[in-house]
Amino acid sequence: MNELIATERLTKRFGSLTAVDQVNFQVNEGQVSGLIGPNGSGKTTLFNLLSGYFPPSQGRVTFQGQDLTGVPPHKRVVMGMARTFQLVSVFDSLTVWENLVLPSIRSKREELGVSRFFFCRSARKRIKADCEMALQWVGMQAKAFSPTSELSYGDKRMLEIAVALALKPRILLLDEPFAGLSDHEIGQALELIYKLKEEITIVIIEHKISKIVDLVKRLSVMNEGRIICEGSPEEVLADSEVRECYWGKAGESC
Repeated sequence: MNELIATERLTKRFGSLTAVDQVNFQVNEGQVSGLIGPNGSGKTTLFNLLSGYFPPSQGRVTFQGQDLTGVPPHKRVVMGMARTFQLVSVFDSLTVWENLVLPSIRSKREELGVSRFFFCRSARKRIKADCEMALQWVGMQAKAFSPTSELSYGDKRMLEIAVALALKPRILLLDEPFAGLSDHEIGQALELIYKLKEEITIVIIEHKISKIVDLVKRLSVMNEGRIICEGSPEEVLADSEVRECYWGKAGESC
């Protein structure tokens, strides 16, 4: 498989704190990768570096072999990268449809240029089709024109994923997509991700490890800013260092 995204000695410091420390990380196209580790281990900071929300203190990020270390987040979206956040990030003041359409308009403007976009009917048709398809993926067609403020937390999480899907990404970064969801909602989200993995490269941060061991092909563990173990879920979860740092010396089950 071809390498889609990779980091080389990627480091992020906040004053005297090193949140991500010399990380070499890669994901191949078509792969579903999991990223786990204790709270404060640097997982979300790594996502922020991959997606351009933080500039690195050292090292670089490549996407399809292209160095995008200095490329801003909105341009990374145009290149094919989308993400979700630990805390659901949608606009309560807008309808579901508006939440989908506005980011899509922005990304297509970047792709085509402002002047071409406004005179390009096909671009507007494509935005409509992409947003409709995203709603179908998450099963929210009937709520397209509902105020987002009236949605349950679980529906807001699915809407956030739909916003990312409407951008037609090649890689989707999911930051704790099951956080705050009921068991039923987690089941719905898992079912969606299993469908998506046939279409999109996915990297998922998740604390509910039992939910993703059958989903991911490769699992990476972070601790104190470093990746301490990588491999198949079975290999990683059997590693003594992983068990000690993640569950403690007394940890017997995952």
